[in-house]
Amino acid sequence: MKRDVGRTTRDLRRHNRTSVLTRLYLHGPASRFDLMRATGLSSATVSNVVTGLVGDGLVAEAGLLDSDGGRPRTLLEVRPGFGQVAGVDIGETHVQVGLFDWTLDTLATATYPMDEGRPDPALLAGLVTAGIEEVTAKAGTDSAALLGVGVGVPGAVLPDGRVHAPTLGWSGVPFDGLLRPHIAAPLHLDNCARTLGQAEMWRGAGRGAERAIVALLAVGVGAAVATGSPGGVTSTTSEWGHTVVEKGGAPCRCGSRGCLEAYVGADAILAHHEQQPGAAELRGSGTEQRLAALVADARRPGAAADTVRWAAGYLGVGIANLVNLLSPDRVILSGWVSALLGPEVLPAVREVMDRHVLDYMTGGTVLELGRLGQEAVALGAATLPVHELLTAGGR
Repeated sequence: MKRDVGRTTRDLRRHNRTSVLTRLYLHGPASRFDLMRATGLSSATVSNVVTGLVGDGLVAEAGLLDSDGGRPRTLLEVRPGFGQVAGVDIGETHVQVGLFDWTLDTLATATYPMDEGRPDPALLAGLVTAGIEEVTAKAGTDSAALLGVGVGVPGAVLPDGRVHAPTLGWSGVPFDGLLRPHIAAPLHLDNCARTLGQAEMWRGAGRGAERAIVALLAVGVGAAVATGSPGGVTSTTSEWGHTVVEKGGAPCRCGSRGCLEAYVGADAILAHHEQQPGAAELRGSGTEQRLAALVADARRPGAAADTVRWAAGYLGVGIANLVNLLSPDRVILSGWVSALLGPEVLPAVREVMDRHVLDYMTGGTVLELGRLGQEAVALGAATLPVHELLTAGGR
């Protein structure tokens, strides 16, 4: 009986610490009074929790806030210097490793191009561990002292750590087992679209949204449905790239035909351009370089401009389907393809989206580009160890 009571007391303390710490982490500086109102905890409980968080180095005082007629209130905020995390983006064209403080400010990055197609999992695992050593060395940090390492992969991660990633040609690859012996810090793997959705809600274009869809456009196409609440963010993935937008249409790598990915994925866009009459050969050797050249050429009339307009039409249809199905208040285009194409196609995509969204939903969804920069997917992966820390109350 005493053991059960002890466990219940510890669980309650952890819950209280999680509530206060998450409020400060996601919403910024607050006074003890603000924390009482946001969490529903008593003044004494908030005071005890704050004392513990300050003593553990997670939280610090951040100045005074003037109040109407009363004493100034002390503001509290999370301490960026409490610890560091690493995030890894396993892309189809590169591996990128980022080192961040635990509030997700970038400290160092390392990017390794890789052969496109079906990369060897052991080779990629070696790039990941090399990247972690490189970024921690740049920052003068011991890799073993990291709060954790998050890895985002373009596929599904099973509970046992095996990865199914069709864009990489992986089926049941034990990627967790390849990494874990070489990484001293706690290791977390998840789908990169889901983690990106969490990052956009925490630090990007999704802040303040009740329900946002974060679309990850790269060689493959994915999406996450992220729901915000006072207690945090829930992000779940969907196989949006394999929803059919044209019956019997272009073949997709999944084996079906007419999938959205077969029209708005990077390889699909480049393949369409090559088939256009009078299409000029694109500069560059890799997918990213060639797509960048395509976007540059699309600024004047011709095959490149026609291709970009073609892709924007299918993207608008795909987004309209999401809006009609899920009624989000925000749709965010993220990923490296969005970063390249977004500024050029956003008005056209919005026009097509509005044309296909149900009348009563028109105007209810904001469409915008992600705001997390080139490290977006790596930063998304870094939210995994941070989320674990918040859930554990900072322990």
